[in-house]
Amino acid sequence: MAYPFPGMNPYLERASLWPDLHLELMRNIRLVLAGAVAPRYYVAVEERTYIAARDPESFIGRPDIAVIGSPTLVLAGVAIAPVNGSAVSVIVPVSDEVRERYLEIRERGTDRVITVIEVLSPANKAKGEGRRVYEEKRRTVLDSATHLVEIDLLRGGEPMAVYPQTESDYRILVSRSWERPRSFLYPCNLPDPIPAVPVPLQKGEDAPRLSLGELLPRIYDEARYDLRIDYSTPPPPPPLTDEQSIWLGEVLRD
Repeated sequence: MAYPFPGMNPYLERASLWPDLHLELMRNIRLVLAGAVAPRYYVAVEERTYIAARDPESFIGRPDIAVIGSPTLVLAGVAIAPVNGSAVSVIVPVSDEVRERYLEIRERGTDRVITVIEVLSPANKAKGEGRRVYEEKRRTVLDSATHLVEIDLLRGGEPMAVYPQTESDYRILVSRSWERPRSFLYPCNLPDPIPAVPVPLQKGEDAPRLSLGELLPRIYDEARYDLRIDYSTPPPPPPLTDEQSIWLGEVLRD
């Protein structure tokens, strides 16, 4: 099945697909920009690691979570047995090591970081350690002489702070160091094409343009995401509006 959407595919936001898509976006953005910024600059893949508590809600519905004993009652959507001598299957808090990749455009010879490119993950937009770590990194970049390109292709979660806040399904922030605090936000909604954005280098230099709208169909075809998506089901949360649902149905029927 060919890529069916003019912009972002909401089915790619599914938790089981997003890590794979994030990796492919990093790889393809790097390939596109590496040729555009050479030979003065190169594009490096960097990684931050942190320990975060695993959300117990993510276990609900997993087949290896069982309840022993009868009768049962329901608590927070999970059937459990009364504590009257029967054994009950429960969830204990555990932590995961989280690794998040991002890109840096660096100056050849000095290795100086010119631009940071981030593709936000669900953990960056939810309350918790992932958001705290990312917001700290974001503040460090915004307080420096480094540019920031921040790509948010997730409808869920709380958007990163900009003033005034703009309501949109998706957004790309381009923040040039010499223009701060003024930056430029490129919002788009589900039915819209994703705008191509400039990736700033040093002042006075031509900025290559990054077109995610061209990359996504290519990634979709190469990774064969069509084999992993059931378009007869609703896309992952958050729920679509009535207008979006009608639009989605028309696109998939076509």
